Amino acid sequence: MHPQSHSTHPPATLEHLVIVGNGMAGHRLVEALVKRPSLSLRITVIGEEPQPAYNRILLSPLLAGEMEREALTLRDADWYAEQQIDLILGERVTTIDRQSRRLTTDAGRTLDYDRLVLATGSRPAMPPIPGLELAGVHVFRDLNDAAALTRAAEAGGSAVVIGGGLLGLEAAEGLRKQGQNKNGMQVSLIQRDDRLMNRQLDITAARLLEAELSSRGLDIFIDAGLDHLTGDGQGHVTGAMLSDGQWLPAECVVVAIGITPNKELGQAAGLEVNRAIVVDETLTSSDPAIHALGECCEFQGNTFGLVEPIWKQVDVLAAHLAGEPTTGYVETPCATKLKVSGVSLYAFGPTEAEPDHDVLTYRDPLQGDYRRLLLHDGRIVGAVLYGDTAMGPWYFDHSLAGTDLGPCRQALLLGAADADALLHEHANPDSPESPVKEAA
Repeated sequence: MHPQSHSTHPPATLEHLVIVGNGMAGHRLVEALVKRPSLSLRITVIGEEPQPAYNRILLSPLLAGEMEREALTLRDADWYAEQQIDLILGERVTTIDRQSRRLTTDAGRTLDYDRLVLATGSRPAMPPIPGLELAGVHVFRDLNDAAALTRAAEAGGSAVVIGGGLLGLEAAEGLRKQGQNKNGMQVSLIQRDDRLMNRQLDITAARLLEAELSSRGLDIFIDAGLDHLTGDGQGHVTGAMLSDGQWLPAECVVVAIGITPNKELGQAAGLEVNRAIVVDETLTSSDPAIHALGECCEFQGNTFGLVEPIWKQVDVLAAHLAGEPTTGYVETPCATKLKVSGVSLYAFGPTEAEPDHDVLTYRDPLQGDYRRLLLHDGRIVGAVLYGDTAMGPWYFDHSLAGTDLGPCRQALLLGAADADALLHEHANPDSPESPVKEAA
């Protein structure tokens, strides 16, 4: 047995399910399957990283020094053994032979499967700029990345983060905070678009966010093109040259511009791929024995990077593997939250208003609160909340439900209780206990 394989070897006569990938999606599927005690499967999980699955969402607070490493572990190796699951760590699957239903790892291990799930995730997207090969250039994807960035922050100096989306902001603030706790690190952030989080925020919320992060000490460059990274002649990065000729010094550079699905394993096996491994509504690939899940899959032309739709995929695939009836995976809108301490932000739907949208806004500069709602025919289609985000889930739920909020339009920005009272009044106009009548 290989040294990092943990197995209790259940009977080989059971149908063998192999899950390639021990990230959050693969692990969530394992959790969903073990909750079905009637399901008779022999399960093997193969993970490329040397440690069992952990919560990648918490890498940002880990980098910021707000959380300990142990808090990220989802389940330890003993749990897999207790569930009679064979866990293989530190090995990467290199080939899939679909005809013989056999896969091979980089350690030379071969495994036969009856069903195969590819949950290979993604890797950081890299921009086509010179200098990325220099030492001191990092990405922010796994525990090793977080550890390397923590060491860089503790050393102090200057850092440049490329990308003003969710991950870039979390990396920049994590570096700044970690550096602040040690020797101090000056962090600059480069965003090529006209605002931070341009996919989620309108210009007002983005400017509020920019002002808050700038006040903490981040240097933020908006509408900034990156031409190339500079080096010291010894192979180490020294800074970033912007398109306008401005040079930003940096001993540490973090690339956080997005993700690229890891489709290569499925592609080499002859599965249908586009941007990722193409799946149907049961998360089944072009081979009925092979499924794909999470960031490595593509459904109806869309790929995935947020946990909410991936959790829904897990539910569908677990039911499908168990032979349970399922309506199949259907895409639904998702809300976005930023994981930066002291910043509350909640957004969903389009960032810009269409001509037929009714726009409602509320702003309290003293408290730093801002809310903007986009409505169409009385129904919420988008929202941006900064500061006080308590109403966010209420807006989102009613948006998903398609509720006509016309009757409570005047209270939509004030609070859920007032809005609910008006909705109740509209639905029950003869109710003697109407909160609205009492208030009047």
